[in-house]
Amino acid sequence: MNNGILDAPSVEYSQLSPMLIVFGVAILGVLVEAFMPRGARYRTQMVLALGGALAASVAVAVLCVSYASSDSTGVRAVMGSVAVDGPTLFLQATLLLVAIPSILLVGERRLERTRADSFAPQASAVPGSLAERQATHAGAAQTEVFPLTMFALGGLLLFPASNDLLTMFVALEVFSLPLYLLCSLARRRRLLSQEAAMKYFLLGAYSSAFFLFGTAMLYGYAGTTELDGIGEALGQGSGSTVLAVLGTALAGVGLLFKVGAVPFHSWIPDVYQGAPTPITAFMAAATKIAAFGAMLRLFYVALPALQDDWRPALWAVAIATMLLGSVLAVTQTDIKRMLAYSSITHTGFILTGIIALDAQGLSATLFYLFVYGFSTVAAFAVVTMVRDETGEVGDISRWAGIGRKSPLLASMFALLLLSFAGIPLTSGFIGKFAVFQAAAGSGAVPLVVVGVVSSAIAAVFYVRVIVLMFFADAKVGDDGRLPAVVTPSFATLAAIGFGVVSTVVFGLFPQPLLNLADAALLLR
Repeated sequence: MNNGILDAPSVEYSQLSPMLIVFGVAILGVLVEAFMPRGARYRTQMVLALGGALAASVAVAVLCVSYASSDSTGVRAVMGSVAVDGPTLFLQATLLLVAIPSILLVGERRLERTRADSFAPQASAVPGSLAERQATHAGAAQTEVFPLTMFALGGLLLFPASNDLLTMFVALEVFSLPLYLLCSLARRRRLLSQEAAMKYFLLGAYSSAFFLFGTAMLYGYAGTTELDGIGEALGQGSGSTVLAVLGTALAGVGLLFKVGAVPFHSWIPDVYQGAPTPITAFMAAATKIAAFGAMLRLFYVALPALQDDWRPALWAVAIATMLLGSVLAVTQTDIKRMLAYSSITHTGFILTGIIALDAQGLSATLFYLFVYGFSTVAAFAVVTMVRDETGEVGDISRWAGIGRKSPLLASMFALLLLSFAGIPLTSGFIGKFAVFQAAAGSGAVPLVVVGVVSSAIAAVFYVRVIVLMFFADAKVGDDGRLPAVVTPSFATLAAIGFGVVSTVVFGLFPQPLLNLADAALLLR
């Protein structure tokens, strides 16, 4: 303050450039929807979204080079409310790289039927048939999905960078609201899509309220909403910590809802099944990355002094999440619901890395989030390619025989499932090994034992799908037709390729990425 006049807040635009680029592209996308002729919108929106994601990735790379060439450990931007440091840049780079195949999948518009004699000879390409109908849209068809996706991506970039609980809440709402809308945009199974969006919205509103109540209680204890300030107040141990403990519990509920941990997981299967599959892919990968990033910052920066209070609770949540997710996944008959419960199980695995509460746990969690994001997008991209006259084939039993007619697609999906199961020489194995090793090193050996048991249970339903694809006879649907594997355009092929390549490369050569995660360990 100078002569009674408040100083203008400082905004370090260069430090915020990745987020500003994404939000700028989102605003341009809204203007395109408002003023551009309908016929030109798709190409323009696609170029804008991909160009924005790539430009933001370059901005993150420039910031990384800037910090690597200096002694700086990061900065606190916008009056301390945004932290731009190693973990922030690693997670933002991960989100942007995962967003690129997700945008390609969202923009897929031409899934053409394979040759009639290659899989389902009875479904020839006649007017009104699958071949004609599927030449339009594979997922969400409306071009407004692009600016909505970019707004969600901008909020996701801000979420793990938030160094203030109010900023974190704003980021939570910025990415949640577009996702609620995106989940309702499925053209086929419209009622199921709208029901999923409504469930997501109502439960998401409750979780946001919990987070806001927790923020208020932590402010009541520390007198500040900045994570650094809360950590300092707790470190000094002044006064009763009842408010801080209650605030930690309520804020934790809001974040655990976003990652889909038990008992806050009930929305995951319904929303993943009802939303358009490209949106499910983006949401399943990006939301988990951003929410775990925010959780790392909250627990590692603001609440390490309360670890004796929150670590036992996270133990219970992680154990329940791993066991319940893997057991319920075995009982699923729908492929998207099976992947949803698989996602819940992986949430439990990642929580074991957070519970470690040390540098090794942080590094392992960052590595896991990176490789899991690409694999998840690729797995849901494969789901979009198995279709019949009514759209995507969700019934797992009808995936029988796909490996015989489309061995390349089935082999790629099998590789992704084996990675989810944690089979050696895949990135999933390295990720699980890293988080389990970190947990064991911090004394959480029983948690690792539960994780190994859960992995064994999870392997049952992954292997079941693989066996069904390659060794079972194809099953005719109620309409008397076999499901078909459509031929993807470059967009879907690239989305699958990103996931498959990352699964193999980081399974065989994980050390460069592990070293990069280790280099991002300055979270203070």
